[in-house]
Amino acid sequence: MTATPDRYLSSAEIRSRFLAHFEARGHTVVPSASLLLDDPNLLFVNAGMVPFKPYFLGQETPPYKRATSVQKCVRTLDIEEVGKTTRHGTFFQMNGNFSFGDYFKEGAIQYAWELITGDQADGGFGFDPETVWVTVLPEDDEARDAWKRIAGLPDERIQPRGLKDNYWNMGVPGPGGPCSEIYIDRGPEFGADGGPEADEDRFLEIWNLVFMQEELSAVRAKDDFDIAGPLPSKNIDTGMGLERVAYLLQGKNNMYETDVIFPVIERAEELTGKKYGAGASGAAGADIDDVRFRVIADHVRSSLMLISDGVTPGNEGRGYVLRRLLRRAVRNVRLLGYDAPALPELLPVSRDRMGESYPELVTGWDRIAQVAFAEEEAFRKTLQAGTQIFDLAAVEVKKAGSTTISGDKAFALHDTFGFPIDLTLEMASEAGLAVDEPGFRQLMGEQRERAKADARSKKGHHADTGVYRGILDANGPTEWLAYETLETESRPLALLREGAAVTSLGAGEIGELVLDRTPFYAESGGQVADAGVIEFEGGTLEVLDVQRPVRGLVVHQVRVVDGELPADASLLHARVDPDWRTGARQAHSGTHVIHAALREVLGPTALQSGSYNRPGYLRLDFGWLNALAPDQVREIEQVANNALRADLPVAWDYMTLPQARDWGALALFGETYDDTKVRVVEIGGPWSRELCGGTHVDHSSQIGTIVVTGEASVGSGNRRIEALTGVEGFSYLARERDVVSQLSTLLKAQPDDIVGRVGDLVERLKQSEKEIEKARLAQLLSGGAALAGGAVEVNGVRLVAQRLDGASGGDVRTLATDVRARLSGDTPAAVVLIGAVDGKAAIVAALNDAAQARGLAAGDLVRVAAPFLDGKGGGKADMAQGGGTDVTRIDEALAAITAAIASA
Repeated sequence: MTATPDRYLSSAEIRSRFLAHFEARGHTVVPSASLLLDDPNLLFVNAGMVPFKPYFLGQETPPYKRATSVQKCVRTLDIEEVGKTTRHGTFFQMNGNFSFGDYFKEGAIQYAWELITGDQADGGFGFDPETVWVTVLPEDDEARDAWKRIAGLPDERIQPRGLKDNYWNMGVPGPGGPCSEIYIDRGPEFGADGGPEADEDRFLEIWNLVFMQEELSAVRAKDDFDIAGPLPSKNIDTGMGLERVAYLLQGKNNMYETDVIFPVIERAEELTGKKYGAGASGAAGADIDDVRFRVIADHVRSSLMLISDGVTPGNEGRGYVLRRLLRRAVRNVRLLGYDAPALPELLPVSRDRMGESYPELVTGWDRIAQVAFAEEEAFRKTLQAGTQIFDLAAVEVKKAGSTTISGDKAFALHDTFGFPIDLTLEMASEAGLAVDEPGFRQLMGEQRERAKADARSKKGHHADTGVYRGILDANGPTEWLAYETLETESRPLALLREGAAVTSLGAGEIGELVLDRTPFYAESGGQVADAGVIEFEGGTLEVLDVQRPVRGLVVHQVRVVDGELPADASLLHARVDPDWRTGARQAHSGTHVIHAALREVLGPTALQSGSYNRPGYLRLDFGWLNALAPDQVREIEQVANNALRADLPVAWDYMTLPQARDWGALALFGETYDDTKVRVVEIGGPWSRELCGGTHVDHSSQIGTIVVTGEASVGSGNRRIEALTGVEGFSYLARERDVVSQLSTLLKAQPDDIVGRVGDLVERLKQSEKEIEKARLAQLLSGGAALAGGAVEVNGVRLVAQRLDGASGGDVRTLATDVRARLSGDTPAAVVLIGAVDGKAAIVAALNDAAQARGLAAGDLVRVAAPFLDGKGGGKADMAQGGGTDVTRIDEALAAITAAIASA
């Protein structure tokens, strides 16, 4: 028996066939969402249904009854386990079809059966029907009967499995339901007979059909939950692993040998001189080498997709995951014997293979390469520094007479310095040392548990949107007129306080007001909500915030300024503050202008990764690895203001997302856009063309001015520009003019001469400080002779142990070195000085050669004194230093040192 159809299908063709199959059956093809979909419970999109969660949770009304997609996914719970099996990877693609209150079990089974067993010539996958097995929940007779009736499957190939395998829920209260999994029998050479229950390697799961039919009130575990009742409408959510289907249809043994992944392994083979799969002939170490090849292939592809969607390497969150993936890929190439930069050789291979399905990998290649290659270079430097730290640790271990590097030291190398544990193990072995792996694993486990606990604490934090959903269903969407007007006559639809309906709001109270129509802009796309007032008969409301808790509904947070607002008020007058709106429009359009100027100066790889704008102020975050030079910042500001002076027209239009992309419109990473209609705002035609729902000026000159006030880092690989616009920009320039005027008066210089005059003053000040420091040092050293002359003999050692009030750490070290030089000779001499400044102690011990020959060590003397000072310290035998925070026991510390030398 074989599961392989007659004709090879590429991954791209499998993808297109899946979408075409369901599009022909009335499904709307939905493009893959970004891996960075805005979801408080997820680091990355990890399942095909994630973009549709608001529909399944009842938070939003789906714009279609049927949908299909191939969703990019990343799962990172066990990155270190990748490659040890051949079935799992971090990045994968999930084919899915979805029904929202339309077809149910029978339809899902019918469509699935037609695709997997349909003739390849007719667009199907062509699997032999005799190789197909399915599982169902034991009590799901409806699904069992459908499989028998539609597919003609015999009872023995419809296996019942319990809740852990055949019931789906989100892990939190919400929708759930039984599921039916589809398996392909790969043949007896892959394992025992008996279906999925017997062997899930031979019988490989390729598709899971989820039948959402129940509302869960509590979820304690995958197989332990409470059912509140049936869902108002039954839904279908399915997920087919594209990579699994690919290796079956391509006659391969696992996902790593498919057409889009194996070429990376082949290139790694060429670079390293090692062969993947050599273990089949019994070559020593081949198994671990195979794992390394698989890690390289998986992590290179995953990193490519993450960077494409806007992730940059960092030390936390998404950035940390990407950093780990990139560094593990580089490290595994190194462990295979290739020490030169590897990503420039491997990443283009993955780009070429994945680019057929995701053309943005090709168009965005320059930025992707810049981010990835810079991270590899940084990691190579980390490896160099980590090697030095490891060498020091190894010396300490051997000096202590041990043969094992402690778990906490290995963990510090890994967690603090980014030094991978297997590299630590490798180098320890070469040094004849062992590593306390159990201790390291325990610390790693504790860290992982802390991360999981944090994730669990966030899980389920879906906003309770039920009350808003009810308002929307009862009244329809808000008539939103922010683009057309600043004032409306509106009718109240709901009045809420703390999530519950109220009959009125009194003076000073804060609540939420829903109107049938509104001119207020609701916060989104980085633009803050409008300010203004809502007037009613007998009173006024101040608008504090405006949000869209569910799509289509605008909710105003208001404070009653005066009067009492009844929930059944007949008519309200909503009025946006015109000055506020003008400032907001200037700032938002200014953000687009800065973005375009940034790309003109730095190049197309400088893409916006986030923004915030309020009246008169904007900030724009963008992916960039290095700080901008002052002349680059000035040039960006100049290009932006040239655009304002050119009075460029500002226009907007609506189109589909594919049309917008074809038109060259830029989309913000991680934002969610309507697939059927998006708004494109352009300033000066193609010079600035972005997807945006914000409010804008009509001509660029209306922005007034753009004054860049700062440029700084906001994390690894991310920079931020801040600027002022309109009146605020002019006010800023006016304040700077006043400062220049005052300086001109003080310095008695013309404005153009101020910089030179200030430079001269600074230089003269520096020279004066040097002279003062030189005099102070001379005065300090003049006391060295007196200190040396006051040395006392203790157990054959000439000892100077002195307290120096007012002396800093640098002063103490300088003086100790001077006194030691004065005591040089054949007689052992030790100098221990403790300075005290601002309640802090600084200790320095200096020994001559004779004292060291006696067996004394400066570091030991510092360690004797440090506990008295509530501090610590150490160093070499000839010189050591330390510090502390208790100056009240300095005399006791000096006495302890004298006692230590006396007993030596």
